[in-house]
Amino acid sequence: MTISTIQQQLLAAVDEAGPDVAQIRAALTRASEQLDKMFLDNAPIRELVNGRAALVDALLQNLWKGHFDEPLDIALVAVGGYGRGELHPASDIDLLILLGNTDDEEIAMLLSSFITLLWDIGLHVGQSVRTLQECREEALKDITVATNLMEARFLCGNSKLVDQMLEQTGPQNMWPSDLFFKAKWQEQQQRHLKYDDTAHSLEPNVKEGPGGLRDMQMIGWVAKRHFCVPSLRGLVKHHFLTPNEYQTLKKEEAHLWRVRFSLHMTTGRAEDRLLFDYQRTLATLFGYEDDDVELGVEKFMQRYYLAVTELQRLNEMLLQYFQETILLKNKLQPPCIINNRFQTRNGFLEVRDKQLFSHRPIIMLELFLLMTQDSSIKGVRASTIRQIREHLHLIDARLRTNHKAQQLFLEILKQPQGVFHALRRMNRYGVLAAYIPDFANIVGRMQYDLFHVYTVDTHTLFVIRNLRRFTVAEYHDEFPLCSDVIARIPRQDLLMLAALFHDIAKGRGGDHSQLGEAVAYQFCRQHGLEEKDSRLVAWLVRTHLLMSMTAQRKDIEDPLVIQEFARKIETPERLDYLYLLTVADMRATNPKRWNSWKGSLLGQLHRSTHLALTTNIDTRTRQSRQIALNKQQALQQLQQRYDESRVTAHWASMSDNYFLQNSVDGIVWQTSLLFDHAGQTEPQLHIITNDSHGGSEILIIDRDRDNLFAITTGLLDQLGLNIMHARIETAGNGISINSFVVLEEDGSAVAGEDRKEEIKQRLLQRLQATTPLTVSSSDFRSRESRHFDVETRISFSQDESGQRTILRIMAADRPGLLAKIGLAFCKSDIRLCSAKVATIGADVDNSFFITDINNQPLSDKKQQRLLQKRVLQQIQPQE
Repeated sequence: MTISTIQQQLLAAVDEAGPDVAQIRAALTRASEQLDKMFLDNAPIRELVNGRAALVDALLQNLWKGHFDEPLDIALVAVGGYGRGELHPASDIDLLILLGNTDDEEIAMLLSSFITLLWDIGLHVGQSVRTLQECREEALKDITVATNLMEARFLCGNSKLVDQMLEQTGPQNMWPSDLFFKAKWQEQQQRHLKYDDTAHSLEPNVKEGPGGLRDMQMIGWVAKRHFCVPSLRGLVKHHFLTPNEYQTLKKEEAHLWRVRFSLHMTTGRAEDRLLFDYQRTLATLFGYEDDDVELGVEKFMQRYYLAVTELQRLNEMLLQYFQETILLKNKLQPPCIINNRFQTRNGFLEVRDKQLFSHRPIIMLELFLLMTQDSSIKGVRASTIRQIREHLHLIDARLRTNHKAQQLFLEILKQPQGVFHALRRMNRYGVLAAYIPDFANIVGRMQYDLFHVYTVDTHTLFVIRNLRRFTVAEYHDEFPLCSDVIARIPRQDLLMLAALFHDIAKGRGGDHSQLGEAVAYQFCRQHGLEEKDSRLVAWLVRTHLLMSMTAQRKDIEDPLVIQEFARKIETPERLDYLYLLTVADMRATNPKRWNSWKGSLLGQLHRSTHLALTTNIDTRTRQSRQIALNKQQALQQLQQRYDESRVTAHWASMSDNYFLQNSVDGIVWQTSLLFDHAGQTEPQLHIITNDSHGGSEILIIDRDRDNLFAITTGLLDQLGLNIMHARIETAGNGISINSFVVLEEDGSAVAGEDRKEEIKQRLLQRLQATTPLTVSSSDFRSRESRHFDVETRISFSQDESGQRTILRIMAADRPGLLAKIGLAFCKSDIRLCSAKVATIGADVDNSFFITDINNQPLSDKKQQRLLQKRVLQQIQPQE
C-alpha cells in the first residue's frame, strides 16, 4: 500500500458517497487506519507525515470544488504545521480562509456550510477567516500569527490573494528578521522555563519541551524569515550547517516524529506528552524489551533523551550563529585576547586557531576552565562549538591518562564559581561522557519510577548545582546549617567528585553504590589524588544513601540508633561531607518531594551524630544525662506554676523515651496542658507550627482507647494533610498523648487560623462521635502511580534498645493507608509507640515502632505472622 493508492481510494469513495457524510467519514477513517498500518510496517515516517498532509490536501480540494463551483475572490490556505505539509494522526488542520470581499453574504453562507462539513466528516479543523487587511493587522500585533502566516500554502481559490498576503506580512513590511529572531528566541527561553529548562524530565513534551520539535521549528522559521529558504536544508548552502549536522538533525527529528506519531495513534488524540500512561506501550511498539539489567521502557526513553539532547546541541549552535548574523550583522567587536589559545568576541569564547583542537585536543578542557574563571564570558561561539563536536573522538584513552588533561579537569572542580554551568555545558557538548566513559552510560538514562524525576545525568548535575548553592552567601538563609558546614570542610572539590560519581553505576545491574565506589576510587587514583582523599570520595559514593535512609526510617531520637550510625561514619569530617551530599542529593531527586521536615530530620541527625563523635561518653550514660537534663530544665519552668511533687508524680508514669523524644519546650507545653485541663473528659487538641522540625504539630490528649490512631490518621488524610511522623505516649493514668507532625500537600506547614480551626473542629467532631470507624476500601491512586506495580512487603526487626519491634511496611501509596494499618493494630492488640512515614515516588516506606499490649516487643514469630496477615487484609484492595 502506498500513499498514492490510499489517496486514490479516498477520493473515489468521496465521489461515490456524494452528499452522504457518514460514508465520507468512514472513508476517511479507513484511510487513517491504512496510514497507521504503514507505520506499524515501518514505513518511512516522513512519507507518512507528509503523505497525511497530501491526503488532506486532496480531500479539501475535492470538497471545495463541490461547494464553490465558480471562481470567487476567496482562497483556502493551509497554515501552521499543515502549511509545512506535516500532519500527525491527530494534528489540528489549521486553515486560513482568505477573503478579498468582506461583504459577500453568499460566500459567508457557503463557508459556514463548508466548515460544518469538515467537522462532520471527522476533520479536526482550526480555522480563521480574515481579509488581507485583517491578516496584516493581526500579524503586526502578534508574532504567533505572523509565524503562522509565514508558513501559508495555497490550496484552492484565488492564489493571488495568498501572494498578496505573504508580501504584506513579510519581513519587508513587518517583523524584520532581527526583531523576529529576538522575539522567537525569547519565546523559546520562556517555553523552556516551563519545563525546568531541561528535556530530561520523566514525562517530557515531545513538541514543546526543550530539544523538542518546536525548537527545530523555531530554527526553520528564523531561517525562512532571514534567508528566505523553504527548509532547514537551505542552511547547509548558507554554511550554517554542515551536511553531517543536517543529517543528524533530520535523523533525530525523524525519531521524534515517530514518537509523536505513535502517541497520537495510541491515544486517538493530539497528545504530545510522553506520560507514564503510554511509555510502556510505545516501548513495546518500538521493539524494546526488558532484560536482566534494564526495562524496555527505560531503553526506549533513553533513546528519546539522546535524541532531544542532540537536537538541543544543534539548536544552541544555530542560535549562536543567528545571533552573530542577524543581530550583530556579522559586525563583531575586535577580539579580546585571553591567551595564546583563546579569545572572546562580543563576550563569547572562541579558539584563535581553527586547527587547535586537532593538534592539541587537551585544550578542549581548558575552554571550560576559562569559563569558570571569567564570569564575563557569556558562552561559546558557534564555530567553536562545532569544532568541539567534530573533535570529540580525540578525547580518548590516551588523553584521559595525560597528566595535563587530568589537572585541567580537577582544576574545574576547584573553582569558586561556575562549576555547575561548566559541567552542564560539558555534558551538553558531549565532552563529559567522552572524558569519563562511565558517564556516557547515564546520559539520558531514566529510572522508571516516580521517585527520580530527572534522568541520571541531569540529576547528577543538579546535585552539584545544589552543593554550589550552599556556598553562595545570598542563599545562606535557605539552608543555614549546610552553608555553615560547607564553609568548614577542607576540600570542596572532593565533594564535587563524590557528587559526580554517586550514581555513575546506575543501569549496570547490581548495587550501584558499590559498583560506583570502585569507579570513583579508580578515577581518583588515576588523577593523582592521595589515597586518603580517594578513599573519602569512594566512601561517599558507597554510603550516599545511608544518611537519608537512617533519618527517614529509624528513630533518630534513640541514642542507640545514633551510636550505630556514628560507628559507620567514624569521623566528624566524614559526617559533614555526607550530610552535604545527602541534602543536595535528596533535593535534586524530586524537588516536589523535598520539604522542611526532611531537612529538619537530616539536621537533627547531623547534630546528634556530631555530638556522639566529639564526646567520649558511652551511649547509656549520654542517654541518662539527656533525660536528666531535659527533666531538670523543664521542671525549672514548670515550678513557676505547679507544685514540684505533682510534676514528678506525673512524670513517673511516662516512659524514658518520652523525655528523649520531646524537647524541653515540648515537655513543658504538654505537661501544662494536662494540668490545666485535669478532669476534663473531652479530648484536647492543639496545633502549633514548630520551626525546629519544619512542620506543624497536632497534639491530641485523650483517654487511651481503641482506634485513636486510625481515627486521627484517617481524618488527617481526608483533610489533605501528609503525616510525616507520629508519636504515641500512654501515661499510667490512662491518658494518651498523640503527637502528629503534618504538612500540607504542597509541603508547607499549616498556615492561617481559619485552616487550623477547620482541622481542630473536624478532628474533635470525629473523636467525640459515637458511630463506629469506617475506612474506605477504595484503592484510588494517582494517574502516575497506577503505572507502577508495587509489591507490598512487610518485615519485622528489633530496635537497638531491644524494647520495641520495628514493623516496616512498603506498599503502594493510597488514601487512608495509615488508618487501615491502625485498624489492624487495634484488632491485634498492638500498641503503637511511634511511626515514621516516608513517601518515595509511588511507594510508601513506613516504619512503626510497636509493642504488644503488655509493652513488650513482638518476639513470637506466630504473633508477627498474625499481625502481618491482618495488615495485609486491611491494606490490600478488596476484590
